[in-house]
Amino acid sequence: MSELKTPVVVVNFKAYAEVDGIKAVELAKVCEEVAKETGVSIAVCPPVAELGAVARAVSIPVLSQNIDPRKPGSATGWMTPSMVNAAGAVGSLINHSEHRFQDEDIEQCVSMCRELSMVPLVCAESVDKAKRVAAFSPDFIAVEPPELIGGDISVTSANPRIVSDTVDTVKSVDPKVKVLCGAGVKTGEDVRKAIELGAEGVLLASGVVKSKDPKKTLMDLVSGL
Repeated sequence: MSELKTPVVVVNFKAYAEVDGIKAVELAKVCEEVAKETGVSIAVCPPVAELGAVARAVSIPVLSQNIDPRKPGSATGWMTPSMVNAAGAVGSLINHSEHRFQDEDIEQCVSMCRELSMVPLVCAESVDKAKRVAAFSPDFIAVEPPELIGGDISVTSANPRIVSDTVDTVKSVDPKVKVLCGAGVKTGEDVRKAIELGAEGVLLASGVVKSKDPKKTLMDLVSGL
């Protein structure tokens, strides 16, 4: 059972300097504050180095930014699903555009998440990729055209059809899989458009993490829900 209620705003902290050390906890607490004030489902993906600290500090869902298809044991430098689960992660991003996997590794990561009752959130750069990974039945697929990630133009404006087509395609493979919209999402209007296109939430990063006033930015974002 997914611990991420929809519609959901998933904030990926990435590895920005703005979330080094204790700053990751501080931003997670801002996200928690907005979630409590608005009743909107917000989840955070802190840097792996701060995963445990963030999970202990907030009550909102915490996801790992990555897991590797490795079991506990001789796996120096790899991020095992059981490791992040023990640190407090309820799920993980898989196949983010900045950390791509082959399809067989995605399938294994989704399966390992299932074994640990974790939430697999698989990123896909295209409708075709989303269709392939939908066959693995993750809880979520986030469609993110890589050329728009981190930019100032939301995918909902630059290429709205990729969102609606991904929703239709994924649901035709497995209607239980929820689709999120990512890449360039920064405003409540972007979120509103994503929902109108059939998405059940958004995955975003720099718009919040690099904001001078993250709470104000988040309040604007959730206004679109």
